[in-house]
Amino acid sequence: MTLALATDIPTTPQLLAPLHKQLGLHDDLALEMFWHMLLARRLDERMWILHRQHEVAFHISGIGHEATQVAAAYALKRGHDFIFPYYRDLCLTLALGLTPRAMMLAMYGKAGEPMSGARQMPAHYSARALNIVSISSPVATQIPQASGMALAIKYQNADQVVMTCFGEGSTAEGDFHEGLNWAGIFKLPVIFLCQNNQYAISSPVEREMPVKNVADRASAYGMPGVIFDGNDFLEAYRALTQAVARARRGEGPTLLEAKMYRLSPHSSDDDDRTYRSRQEVEYWKQRDPLLLARKYCMENGLLDDARLEEFEQRARQIVDDANEFARNAPYPPPEEALNGVWGALPKI
Repeated sequence: MTLALATDIPTTPQLLAPLHKQLGLHDDLALEMFWHMLLARRLDERMWILHRQHEVAFHISGIGHEATQVAAAYALKRGHDFIFPYYRDLCLTLALGLTPRAMMLAMYGKAGEPMSGARQMPAHYSARALNIVSISSPVATQIPQASGMALAIKYQNADQVVMTCFGEGSTAEGDFHEGLNWAGIFKLPVIFLCQNNQYAISSPVEREMPVKNVADRASAYGMPGVIFDGNDFLEAYRALTQAVARARRGEGPTLLEAKMYRLSPHSSDDDDRTYRSRQEVEYWKQRDPLLLARKYCMENGLLDDARLEEFEQRARQIVDDANEFARNAPYPPPEEALNGVWGALPKI
């Protein structure tokens, strides 16, 4: 299998049209994608602040990942296809339909949290009605599970596809290789989306793997490997829609590698100053996906200063509402931790 770049694949003949229209996105949809990126960023920033104010115990950020994640959400049939996310997928799951209130309840560990009943750490995104499957804390465990779901779909001759997300550090786990091997053998309708943000906690890419690109590994499993600019929401959308269409046609899996950068520390418990320079971070901030998307929308007449301010105010109101809702919600009673764990005791 050859390694492809998403930009190598021809677009439609409408060469003079803005890129979003070349990709089949009308103006409102392209602007909606930007809106989800903005809302995710403002929600993520508030969660980080709440940790620094000692209101919540932990946060793991997706800042810098928004372009690829919103593209993934719009490439799928929401509520129909299956997604196995990973812990940075705040923007992805938000765009798929998880609410800011639900995410804030999870941050605070409050009663009514719909993903785990306040049993799991934050960022363990799930929603049964949206086909967002819960993950575990150990990295890469969702990858073979996604292949298993795709096998079930193939048995049923359904038109659904499965997408799973992970960081490049997860590719060092056995689960990654087992999941891709299985998908390649049976030509399963699954998309493996690696969000390569250059660091597995504090280990840079060159210390994580002996190949230059994660996508280089695709040929070993009989599937295409596609690299794209993960900071560009439209290039991400191009690559993702092609992979989804390929899976839905029954042509098998694709390994996608989004090249991006983690603009925040690994988590709220990490001090990234110990392993990367401030100059490096500042360099990548010039490729901030939210700024690039805003620039594109401005230049193509989708957005102006007044509309941007309207979006900012709306995002602030939604985040404030979610924050207050979760802050004022009660904690679940301790005995609820046992619900769904133990069955009824047998009669003696």
